Amino acid sequence: MKSVAIKGKKEFEIKEINEPEKEEGKVLIKVKKTGICGSDIHYWELGQPVGLVMGHEYAGEVLDNGGREDLKVGDRVTALPISPCGECEACLTGNIHYCHDTWLHASGLSLDNPGGLAPQLKVRSDMVLKLPDNMSYEEGALVEPTAVGYHAINLANIDVGDNVLVIGGGIIGLVSAMFAKRSGASKVVVSETNERRGEKAVSLGVADEWIDAKDEKVMADYNSKFDKVIECCGNTPAVNSAMSLVKAGGTVILVGVSMTPINLATIETVMKEITVIGAIAYTKAEFAKCISMIANKEVEVLKFVSKTVSLEEVGKSYEELYSGESDSIKILVDPNK
Repeated sequence: MKSVAIKGKKEFEIKEINEPEKEEGKVLIKVKKTGICGSDIHYWELGQPVGLVMGHEYAGEVLDNGGREDLKVGDRVTALPISPCGECEACLTGNIHYCHDTWLHASGLSLDNPGGLAPQLKVRSDMVLKLPDNMSYEEGALVEPTAVGYHAINLANIDVGDNVLVIGGGIIGLVSAMFAKRSGASKVVVSETNERRGEKAVSLGVADEWIDAKDEKVMADYNSKFDKVIECCGNTPAVNSAMSLVKAGGTVILVGVSMTPINLATIETVMKEITVIGAIAYTKAEFAKCISMIANKEVEVLKFVSKTVSLEEVGKSYEELYSGESDSIKILVDPNK
């Protein structure tokens, strides 16, 4: 079957791979929609690992239930792409997202488990969740990034009346902003270097205003103004800005992932006694809760979708998202298009 695989730095190839075979304990899924994630762009930028078929945000229909009796062929599903061991302290306390095995065999993030940039994939049966009948496949593919933002906001413990800054106007940033408002924040601001994305954060109704991260005067005006900061970029300027812009005694949630070391001037972190919390993925309960919220129309996620492309258009879509000039937030891929 046709897939999109990493070939080198900022380079993909359309590649034929074998269709996944039926396997006990694994659910075989026909992929209907897959999202392009910001973390995927890091792999594409580095060009590693060569041969990786990405796509860990997906929804589709069951082709084979792998022995899971409550699933039947044709059921509409999504899945947590992770691969926790189920035996360590993290797993036994419900924190499968930071089990040390979680990402070793994750679908779309490991060479042995191709993801949704192909028409079919196979995922652990215990990670599969059904989609309600009133949820579209587009909404199903957005559950994963929605859960990332939901987890970050849960860690931030936002109080009614808090002023919240979200650094980064990609899908995770805007979902985080949406949940911050839903949690009772009196003001939600998005910081962006891309004017078009900043304006979109406001027009979509998830932020009260946006500020230009490149404008030193504007950034100085907001110094130590925010109770909570959600950092969704994962680079040195963004992380240092988070420490400068949060209030003394405030909280910074680090959601952005960097593949290289970050240089952090810790003086503000120490002098202001900032609480810094890393946020990775989500719990299974949070993932399921996001399905429920989307299905019940408690949150609207389709407004973040900019377009849907074919496998042949994936390379151009990555270039667009990487450019820093596009206002696209979430690009979905239809591997059957």
